[in-house]
Amino acid sequence: MFADENVIKVKHEILLEVAKLAFAGELEEKKGDLPYKLHKGPKPQYRCCIYREREIARERIELAIGRTLSGNSSKNIMQVIRSACEDCPISSYTVTENCQNCMGKACVNACRFGAVEPGRDRSHIDAQKCKECGRCAEACPYNAIAHLVRPCKNSCPVGAISYDEDGISVIDEEKCIRCGKCIHSCPFGAIGSKTFIVPVIEALKDPNKKVYAIVAPASEGMFGPDRGFASWEKAVKAVGFDGFYEVGLGADMTAYAEAKEWMEAVEKGEKKVTSCCPAFVNYVKRHFSDLKDMISQTVSPMCATSRMIKRDNPNAIVVFIGPCVAKKSEITDEHIEGNADYVLTYSEIRAIFRAKEVRLEPCHDEFKQQASVYGKRFGNAGGVTAAVLQSMKEMGCENPPEVYKADGVEECKKALLLMKAGRLPECFIEGMACTGGCVGGPSAYSKETAAKKSRDELLSKADERKISENLSNNNLETIEMDK
Repeated sequence: MFADENVIKVKHEILLEVAKLAFAGELEEKKGDLPYKLHKGPKPQYRCCIYREREIARERIELAIGRTLSGNSSKNIMQVIRSACEDCPISSYTVTENCQNCMGKACVNACRFGAVEPGRDRSHIDAQKCKECGRCAEACPYNAIAHLVRPCKNSCPVGAISYDEDGISVIDEEKCIRCGKCIHSCPFGAIGSKTFIVPVIEALKDPNKKVYAIVAPASEGMFGPDRGFASWEKAVKAVGFDGFYEVGLGADMTAYAEAKEWMEAVEKGEKKVTSCCPAFVNYVKRHFSDLKDMISQTVSPMCATSRMIKRDNPNAIVVFIGPCVAKKSEITDEHIEGNADYVLTYSEIRAIFRAKEVRLEPCHDEFKQQASVYGKRFGNAGGVTAAVLQSMKEMGCENPPEVYKADGVEECKKALLLMKAGRLPECFIEGMACTGGCVGGPSAYSKETAAKKSRDELLSKADERKISENLSNNNLETIEMDK
């Protein structure tokens, strides 16, 4: 159970209603009625008043449609819902009851902005003047000033969240790596991402378009041991997709191409970092820009799978499904040729399923395998390294290089700092922004530990096909793998 269960429930209700209206062709006509349908009133369920709830619902609907909200960067898939953010306490520094209202007034004297004022019973901090420097808290001899860090700001691993003059959270476009950690950290549900639900549904409704679903390796076991890729294939075809592929097949392609790249780098004495995790790639480009030339030029498994489909079906619409929010930024920011056209998180595809009354049904005796077990484990931390080293082994490499497996942004930062200083002993860095890898993504259906048993049970059924063998059997060696 997630800590923001009530918030998730509200978000899912809106996604479902938007999906229903989109399938019915009534979205623009009836979207204005949704806030009233979802919040009938007269009493509010979660907020101060029914009018606030309806305004928040209106903004969530716009976000579900994929539109930029007022006050946000139009380029960023991450968006702040201002009407929801207003519920959050504005002042980060608060004077507690420990204040003795002393004569010294060290807190008042320490503030350079005139934000701390003496009061009758205790000092007071003017949130409009406070710059959050913390000098007042340091100066107080009674430790009477508490620092209340907002959950969104505290969760951001790159310091991309600040506040405007009204105390509303602001996401810095240039710092944000689109990892999505802030989304579930906000107890008011004030941060979300733009969705592609509407264009995907429009494509599914168009009889002249061929739409393919490609599902992330992390999906296997995410919904239980009896809901593997056979379940996914049946469900996506039931809502109108023309075909299904597991992205683990693209992971095999990426691993093999990256193995060649690593071997060339070893010969030249160069170091490289992986390019599979878009949040990690964003992190390198935005926070370690002098290392961006070290990013692997091999495309991600999502892009590799999409190129495979478009090789045979040039006009195909490819939709990636998985637990990753940053994948949305890969297609909106990177503009890599042949990449997937749209990205849906699990909550978004489930809204489409529910709108068409389709369920992810158990397939107890069916096990679908398009990828090697190495491609299937790409979604785990260390999975990329294992697959690349296996590929190098199959190519005849007898001395595999050392790889730093960075699990989570903090580990990525440590590794990149060492690389920047020329002190990284390993040749390569596998960077995963989410702890645990993709299985720990911001839109995961279940926690990594909870999914592990189901995932291991499903993957134990995979055969031992080699990566090179799998590529050869599927005629994939000729697909271009460079960005």
